[in-house]
Formats: sequence, C-alpha cells, structure tokens
Amino acid sequence: MIDPVAALRDIKSRIELAARGAGRDPSAVTLVAVSKTYGDDALLPVLAAGQRIFGENRVQEAKTKWPLLKTRFDGVELHLLGPLQSNKTKEAVELFDAIHSVDRMKIAEALAAEMTKHGRRLKLFVQVNTGEEPQKAGIAPRETAAFVACCRDQLKLEIAGLMCIPPVDEEPALHFALLAKLARENGLDGLSMGMSHDFETAIALGATHVRVGSAIFGARG
Repeated sequence: MIDPVAALRDIKSRIELAARGAGRDPSAVTLVAVSKTYGDDALLPVLAAGQRIFGENRVQEAKTKWPLLKTRFDGVELHLLGPLQSNKTKEAVELFDAIHSVDRMKIAEALAAEMTKHGRRLKLFVQVNTGEEPQKAGIAPRETAAFVACCRDQLKLEIAGLMCIPPVDEEPALHFALLAKLARENGLDGLSMGMSHDFETAIALGATHVRVGSAIFGARG
C-alpha cells in the first residue's frame, strides 16, 4: 500500500529535478494533487504534510468532501479538472479557485456571469483537444485563437492558460509541444499538462501546472 506522504515528497523531488534539468525555476511548476475518488483517509495525511492545491473532476464529488476539509486546513486551493456542465456553473464558481476545462462558449458565458454575480475571479484554462479525438472535450487546435479572443474581448475573461490531455496511444511530448506553441501564439503563460506517467516530459516542455493523482494516492478503486 502506498504511503501518500512519502509519495508526495518523491513527486515534489522529481518535479524539482525535471525543472532544473530544463533550466527552469522549480517554483514555476505547480503541483495539483488530483484527489478525485479519494476520501479523507488518503487526503488528510497529504494535507497535514502541507499540500494545499488539489484537483477534482466533478463538482458534486468535491462538494461532499472539501467544504469541511477547508474549515480544518487554511489555504486550500481547488482546481476543477473535469468537464463542467452549465447547470453546475454556480456551484463551481462558489467552490473552486481554478477551472482547467473551459471548452465552449456556453460554459465561458456562464462562468463570466457567475463570477460577476459572486465577485470572484477564478483562474481559467482553455482545454484544447490536441489529438482532435471525437470522444474527448476541448477546443480544436485551429479554433484556439478565436475562442481565446472571444473569451477575452467579448466576455472580458482573464484566461490564465491552456490545458490538454494527450491521446493515450500517442507520444505525449508532441501534444505538449503543440499546446506550448498555441499558448505562445496567444500570449498565454499557463500550461496545464502532464499527469502521473508523463509530468516530467511536460515540465521539460514548459508545464506550469502538473496534475498528479495515482502516483501520490495509489491506484483508484
């Protein structure tokens, strides 16, 4: 059985080594501990060890565990990584600090309205479907510039960066490089890319946020 605290230490060490190996400042890489499906028994030791940035895939699941945990641990920052349904936008804006899956105008418009209503400014990433997989969410690479411009100019949203999930059967570096190129072309600094099996490659190609779950918490049931 995995020791999440030891695993967290190991992941942080690997992030630092990967960043330094790429000539980057390790502090420029944010570890998002992906806590979806894990309960308090896994999360409490990691929180006690000082980790404060966590990622969830579903609004409903996050609502069941994080409000109470936030009362026990100061400074928790929640990132929504999974697709956002428009009927969950209000709850997402109330609960999360960042959303990595902005992928269509309907969601962007709903987020703009809710953030104005609640006086909150979330960190927003546009999800790009770099592999153009029909079953996967995200903007097509060729549509990224127009979508980012609409978010900025029409909705007055501050877009922090881009996010991708490469196809499982393709070399992730190709997709990370494409995402980095799209970010440069659109004047964006944030790159949410890289998971448990490929975060070091993502860091070498400029990732600012890596999303690591199973390598910290163990295999999901």
